[in-house]
Amino acid sequence: MTRSSFDSRWRDPEQPERGGRDRFHVAINMDGNGRWALLRGQSREAGHVAGATAVRRTVESAPALGITTLTLYAFSSDNWRRPRGEVDNLMLLFQKHLDSECARLTDSGVRFSVIGRRDRIPDSLRRSIAHVEEHTSEGTSLHLRVAIDYSARDALLAAAGRVAKGIPPTREAFERAMYEAIHAPSGTRDVDLLIRTGGEQRLSDFLLWESAYAELFFTDVLWPDFTEADLASAVQAFAARDRRYGGIRTAAPMTAGASEQQPCDASSSASTTPLRPTRVRLG
Repeated sequence: MTRSSFDSRWRDPEQPERGGRDRFHVAINMDGNGRWALLRGQSREAGHVAGATAVRRTVESAPALGITTLTLYAFSSDNWRRPRGEVDNLMLLFQKHLDSECARLTDSGVRFSVIGRRDRIPDSLRRSIAHVEEHTSEGTSLHLRVAIDYSARDALLAAAGRVAKGIPPTREAFERAMYEAIHAPSGTRDVDLLIRTGGEQRLSDFLLWESAYAELFFTDVLWPDFTEADLASAVQAFAARDRRYGGIRTAAPMTAGASEQQPCDASSSASTTPLRPTRVRLG
């Protein structure tokens, strides 16, 4: 199966205008940094540093798997409850990573943006975000979105408050208001595949509106150990899902014994840690 045929197989009938470059949106809740470090007798900060390396691996491997938008959950609004020292270290790590990766993202054609609140993060980090967003704005190989100080429920509440009073809201108007509330570029397609690492099986206030018809995939792999092979295995599992968006299949079923080639061949580099695909769909 060619990459173009892979991209065209999954199409939300409610998003016909969102074709073009944005064809496959994968979101990842990057869980397990702290546990990874504790298992090795290291500090939680060391786990976050190792997690940053996993981010680079994932970003570099995503385009070859047909992924055009990648959203990573880096820091939730609830994470402000963590110890002050850990939060401060995370903010410094975000800024250091952005400053060091800007040239690499630009050269790779990756467009970078941050979704979430910006009024509570340090001024220096806010400036780094703006700098990287500006310098990568023309990237077309991948749209990398990182969620920092992000809460899906807060985004929905903010959007509801922005919709003009007295005017019946439409989905399009509500989405525009929500994108404005979280500083997200408009026109991003809904999530196709949502992955959570670390063994937990919950959404944790991540992209609730955008994941209405997302396929969910949970894995025991801790985020710092997540590899290109793990990502490929998740995409391959996604390819086997039957997405109908509330409708019914119109094509004739496959005959017994027939097989369909998968959109990517991950068999040659499968991870030694098994992934647990869970057939769960929101909505």
